[in-house]
Amino acid sequence: MTFSVAIAGGSGYVGGELMRLVAAHPQLELRTVTANSNAGQRVGSIHPHLVSYSQMVFQPTDAETLAGHDVVFLAMPHTKSAEVAAWLSPETLVLDCGADFRLESATDWEKFYGSPHAGVWSYGMPELLIEGGKSKQREALQNTKRIAVPGCNATAVTLALAPGLSSMLLEPTDLVSALSVGTSGAGRTLKANLLASEVLSGAYAYGVGGTHRHTPEIEQNLRRASGRAVQINFTPMLVPMSRGILAVNTARLAPGASAELLRDSYAAAYESEPFVHVLAAGEQPTTAATLGANNCLISVTVDEHARRAVIVSAIDNLVKGTAGAAIQSLNLALGLPETLGLNQNGVAP
Repeated sequence: MTFSVAIAGGSGYVGGELMRLVAAHPQLELRTVTANSNAGQRVGSIHPHLVSYSQMVFQPTDAETLAGHDVVFLAMPHTKSAEVAAWLSPETLVLDCGADFRLESATDWEKFYGSPHAGVWSYGMPELLIEGGKSKQREALQNTKRIAVPGCNATAVTLALAPGLSSMLLEPTDLVSALSVGTSGAGRTLKANLLASEVLSGAYAYGVGGTHRHTPEIEQNLRRASGRAVQINFTPMLVPMSRGILAVNTARLAPGASAELLRDSYAAAYESEPFVHVLAAGEQPTTAATLGANNCLISVTVDEHARRAVIVSAIDNLVKGTAGAAIQSLNLALGLPETLGLNQNGVAP
């Protein structure tokens, strides 16, 4: 069976990556792609690498254009997705790659986004440990019609810290994450002066002081994984690479925890996961090894001097961080093999 697909907001980085992955999926057919200011332009003029769709034309984003598709991806700015989702049939599978439906707390949403809370959809991270580690989010995605795709930073941090917290081997209230993020993580609207002066020639910290919007999403995920209150200090940094996230996450070891027990907990949590890979002791992940793949690579190390765990994770922010997670969740919702259309091999640098 072939499912018809529309992508709303296709002119951005996420929209382009969705198109690339849809083209590789044997049961998806892209029929419509929309844009706002780029409506009327050819896809090839914005995404020249998408040769198979180069002659398609971006349509206006309106209810009539999006109607009648089996699947609609929303690659819209935050707060816009909720408006567009309201136009769509309850029978349409809708996957929001923005933040509008990720947060359970209306208070957190209003604090970090400054607008009314739109509600909560099924959270699109199949590997997420929930109920204190008793089960995973995968089951909640089967047969659902509304999916909130996770934030890219939230994915890198959550997958890195959840097993250690759910196994009670890490203390939950002194979590620190420092992320090196490729410029595509800031979207096409990144200011030109910042891109030139602060990123291409160096690194730039943003969302400093607990202000980044992924903070409540990360804490929500880790509460679900651990069954306990958590607190994280999370700081992303734009660095001179086009795509990828390298997250260095540290936490205090719980009494009785050891490097061996910690590594065993990660091996148990992810041993059957096709897209999360715990590296051998002494190996460290790189963003280059994840490019183009729907993988998260994780290393587990203990700093015995500081009695802290150092969990490093690497993802491609446009694949496992967004578009790949959307396709993985779509497969579960449609009853397809979870890995269908998704690359498990990276691209050689």
